[in-house]
Amino acid sequence: MQPGAHGLLATEPQQGQESCPGTPQRLRRPRGLPVTKQFSLSTSRVPALPAAAGAGREAPRSGPWAPPGPRSRSRSRPRSRPAPPAVPAAPPPTHGRGGAGRGGARFRSAPPPPPPPAAAAAAPLLAGAGAAHVGAGAGRPGPGHHPVSRIMRPDDANVAGNVHGGTVLKMIEEAGAIISTRHCNSGTGEPCVAALARVERTDFLSPMCIGEVANVSAEITYTSKRSVEVQVNVMSENILTGAKKVTNKATLWYVPLSLKNVNKVVEVPPIQYARKEQEDEGRKRYEEQKLDRLETKQRNGDVIMPVINPDRQTKEPHTVGYSQSSLIHLVGPSDCTLLGFVHGGVTMKLMDEVAGIVAARHCKTNIVTASVDAINFHEKIKKGSVITISGRMTFTSNKSMEIEVFVDADPFVDEPQERYRAVSAFFTYVSLSKEGKPLPVPQLLTETEDEKRRFEEGKGRYLQTKAKRQAQMQQAAQH
Repeated sequence: MQPGAHGLLATEPQQGQESCPGTPQRLRRPRGLPVTKQFSLSTSRVPALPAAAGAGREAPRSGPWAPPGPRSRSRSRPRSRPAPPAVPAAPPPTHGRGGAGRGGARFRSAPPPPPPPAAAAAAPLLAGAGAAHVGAGAGRPGPGHHPVSRIMRPDDANVAGNVHGGTVLKMIEEAGAIISTRHCNSGTGEPCVAALARVERTDFLSPMCIGEVANVSAEITYTSKRSVEVQVNVMSENILTGAKKVTNKATLWYVPLSLKNVNKVVEVPPIQYARKEQEDEGRKRYEEQKLDRLETKQRNGDVIMPVINPDRQTKEPHTVGYSQSSLIHLVGPSDCTLLGFVHGGVTMKLMDEVAGIVAARHCKTNIVTASVDAINFHEKIKKGSVITISGRMTFTSNKSMEIEVFVDADPFVDEPQERYRAVSAFFTYVSLSKEGKPLPVPQLLTETEDEKRRFEEGKGRYLQTKAKRQAQMQQAAQH
């Protein structure tokens, strides 16, 4: 090994040693000669062909170097040595890059790998993706399974660092909307967008904090002729320690609305069930939610007068009027779907904010969302509408409080009409100390007959939920 011009080194393979294919060699060149990159296609089965691939090209008129062959790394021969005869090109390898090389040889490339999940996730929302399957039998994320991950930022949490329940609900709805819209467009019907119709009771099993990663996975578990049931699980991950825990489990119902006519509900492609029992259980859940929606519509006659800046000094603490709160929001384009109607997740986030304000005013402590009873979306909210979200305390136990939240819409921009009830739900909150331990909740003071009636109804819902939870714990202990 000797230094050459400009510090380049010329290396020669030792006797009995083959040059390593794919590793470039540094060659010595005379002063003033342009640098040329040379490669080799030689393998253990195909001998090196110094100038075979360069046949047909004119040799240089001066200089001691032969013309570089395509991808040839073998050392060039001086001009004084006679050029070797043209050798027929060896069969190209079946591996490597496709297309024509510099010498005209074309490689047969292997079949392209499947696109990465990120590319599939970036596909248009309305792209057809095939029929959905229940369970993990498909072997790949498809229309029947959709994961979403996001790190929790400071603007997602309260002053204590706990992530808002509304932030989690919005992520849950986004995952459900994506998977249901993909499935509804997997058939041969007209293009549509899935709209949220109902959210079943959702329990917040564990709090989520700033800096943790929320992993949301959604799966279609049942389809009727015109609705889709989506099961969503949320798991938080501490990226410093790797610890994971389940924070939420939710069930959502969507209906597909046509892109051509927003008032038309299109048919849903059926899914394939692993067992007949899964279809029967899904049909039972479908009938139960239909009955509950009818009962909820009967309570929509209740009216909560918006309270923007009440005189709380004249009201006694721990009463309904003292903590009652309202929020007015103008629906903008960023709040809406492709059809121009508000995302269900946006509405739920605003509802959680109002319910949190009511709970904080009642307790004067740090509060977190414990659960959300079924949320029913009665009417669509159009872009440009002004919505009023109002919340009031209905019931308190020793360690929890129930807040009823209504959403009323005024669509006065394009099609003026009377205010209507769009959404209603019950939120349950708990009071926490600075150390994150539960605190006693001040008892609600009822003053009117309506407040006493709502208190007793809330107590019935509380006892029913408590009994159901105890039954589930006993069943889990037996298994």
